[in-house]
Amino acid sequence: MRNSTVVLVLSCLAVGGCNAGHSAMEGAEHFGEGFGDAATAPLDILNLRPEVIPTVLLQAQANPYDMRNMSRCSTIGAEVVRLDAALGPDMDEPPPVDGRFMSERAADATADAALGAVRDTTTDFIPGASWIRRLSGAARHEREVQAAIQAGRIRRAFLKGMGMQRNCAPPAAPSWFVPNPGTRR
Repeated sequence: MRNSTVVLVLSCLAVGGCNAGHSAMEGAEHFGEGFGDAATAPLDILNLRPEVIPTVLLQAQANPYDMRNMSRCSTIGAEVVRLDAALGPDMDEPPPVDGRFMSERAADATADAALGAVRDTTTDFIPGASWIRRLSGAARHEREVQAAIQAGRIRRAFLKGMGMQRNCAPPAAPSWFVPNPGTRR
């Protein structure tokens, strides 16, 4: 009995050790994938690499309460899905399940911290970076991006409210909403 317990403990340690090594490799890959963006962060300050605003957010910014072609639950749901693709999941959605091992999450956190250090190092050498951001238009563009994101969030909330009013199923309504089956449109 005692030998089988020792074998079981050693097996668990070996698997854990293998997982830690695998996690470290994934963390290194994560660092490698993000290194280019971190190293070229000064291009963002100079507005030489502006973030592209998705069309669905520009449309939301132009008219967040537009209901043209939104007479059916399917069209409302399709628009909400487009907004989700641009914005990420809405607040009513449960957070995605993170089935990774603790060592994998730690490796990713370490890689993110290292990438932040690289990004900070590459941008810290630029004197007057805040003024350069203003003069290059990078600060203005960042405000435009944030305004488009805000308009997209407003539109998504509005559409989900309209979906609830019309008794639509999610995604045309919040994920917790259960439509009345007798009055669905």
